[in-house]
Amino acid sequence: MSANTTARTVRRRSLRIAVAALTAAAGLTLTACSGSDANTEPAGQSDAGMAVESSGTDSSAKEQGSGAQADSGAKTDAKTDAKAGAAAKKPGTNAGGSGGSGSGVDRCHTSGLKAAFATGEDATPDPNAGGSTTASVVLTNKGSRTCKIGGFPGVDLKSENGGERWSLARSSAKHGSITLAPGDSTDFTVNVALTKEEEGFYQPAFADITPPNETKSITIKWPWGTLVDQRGATHPATFVNPIG
Repeated sequence: MSANTTARTVRRRSLRIAVAALTAAAGLTLTACSGSDANTEPAGQSDAGMAVESSGTDSSAKEQGSGAQADSGAKTDAKTDAKAGAAAKKPGTNAGGSGGSGSGVDRCHTSGLKAAFATGEDATPDPNAGGSTTASVVLTNKGSRTCKIGGFPGVDLKSENGGERWSLARSSAKHGSITLAPGDSTDFTVNVALTKEEEGFYQPAFADITPPNETKSITIKWPWGTLVDQRGATHPATFVNPIG
């Protein structure tokens, strides 16, 4: 083989080796690029999936929070309704004040009353009763307002000059109260022991009538005869009964 032939053979082998080396390098480069792309795409999908799941978790949490707020609001409304219902069931207060049919009605005062002995046929005490009989005292509301009266009035008998007084005892009878409109009247009775004897008697000239719970009195004339003087007796036959 000649020298030229040998040289051409060597150059061809060198070219082949160089081409093979370039081809291998290109393959490695493509393989590396391909591997990088493969790793990048799944990572992107994984991140997107995590983002979706995270968004879903937040949305669920928000929905749960909204539901809790709604439940809390419903409970608050229910409590408010319950309180309102309880308040509505509470009894109201009367416009007159302290309740009851007589609310706002003041008691009858002496200045608003007129007193007089009843002199009708049925009201006249019987002088021949032979013991105790009754006389009636009428009380009339002369004021412009309704008032309430009840209980025992005070009755003090007094002589012509006022020197001899007799504060009558009270009976044990029970009593209530009466409401008097302007012009209305009520009465009470006085048990009296009249006498015709000339000894041991008491002759009243006037009677001071004091309405219940009052201190001022109304003075009226005594129209009847003499009484058995029992001012010192424990259980006198002359005494006062309650109003009504």
